[in-house]
Amino acid sequence: MLAVEGLTSAYGRIEVLHGVSLEVAEGEIIALVGANGAGKTTLLRAISGVQPISGGRVVFAGEAIEREPAHRRVAKGMAHVPEARQVFAPLSVHDNLRLGAYRRKDAGVAADLGRIYAMYPMLWERRRSAAGSLSGGEQQMLAIGRALMARPRLLLLDEPSMGLAPVLVDRIMETILALKAAGVTILLVEQNAVAALSIADRGYVIETGAIVHRGAGRDLLDDPKVRATYLGV
Repeated sequence: MLAVEGLTSAYGRIEVLHGVSLEVAEGEIIALVGANGAGKTTLLRAISGVQPISGGRVVFAGEAIEREPAHRRVAKGMAHVPEARQVFAPLSVHDNLRLGAYRRKDAGVAADLGRIYAMYPMLWERRRSAAGSLSGGEQQMLAIGRALMARPRLLLLDEPSMGLAPVLVDRIMETILALKAAGVTILLVEQNAVAALSIADRGYVIETGAIVHRGAGRDLLDDPKVRATYLGV
């Protein structure tokens, strides 16, 4: 589904990604974990086209897309749920969801809205409320629902548990597993590395802009060095 090959990216003259390579197979949950400032968010932004790259390739479903603008990547089947949700605060919940389907011209938008509301009943109850009035957990559900309205094949999730209570973190992880079961491929960036690797098929550990460990999610969880250095256990 996705192959990132030797990706480099910089902010000004400071290179923050140093030849990153990873793969995401169709139907997988891939966790990308690492310390704050390691380059996780920058990598997701580079994959989705929000962050310019200076070298390397991004191949999506067999097609090189590293020179494609972000909106064309969305049209090809990629959706990005950004860090800190970034919902359109003054707009209603309903309008935020409809914006996720902005590029779609098919007749299935109403049915997909129904599915999102069935998945997240609290969004239906607050569909006329301003998105900015929602709690952090509700905004995260809205951000995920908005991305799903684009009918993505690949979902990029950036820190979905950020700032949430433990019970909501568990619910987010359950949602991610449900999306996988529904056929969505997921690349997950998550500060809660234990939770992320617990549900991931495979994982990558990134440190100062480079991949330093990779393997099955359970294997990384059980690796003493990874546990001590990156998981805090």
